[in-house]
Amino acid sequence: MKTIPLKPERQAELEEFARRRGKTPAEALDEALAAYLEWESQDFEEAVRGIQQGYDDVEAGHTRPADEFLADIRRKHDISR
Repeated sequence: MKTIPLKPERQAELEEFARRRGKTPAEALDEALAAYLEWESQDFEEAVRGIQQGYDDVEAGHTRPADEFLADIRRKHDISR
């Protein structure tokens, strides 16, 4: 088994996290890391889909002039020029 060095304060947090869950530090860290990696993967996929949607909109001509967009934002948020 490889070891990964942790800062002492992170080690203490991990041990407390594990204790509250009735797990060993290794089990708690594995579960927390798995949950984070799943979230990060989903977040990345959502970002890629959003970027693709924006690109598709531009390609399809669903755009408007920047000055019109900025004027709408200024009105919506009561921002003076």
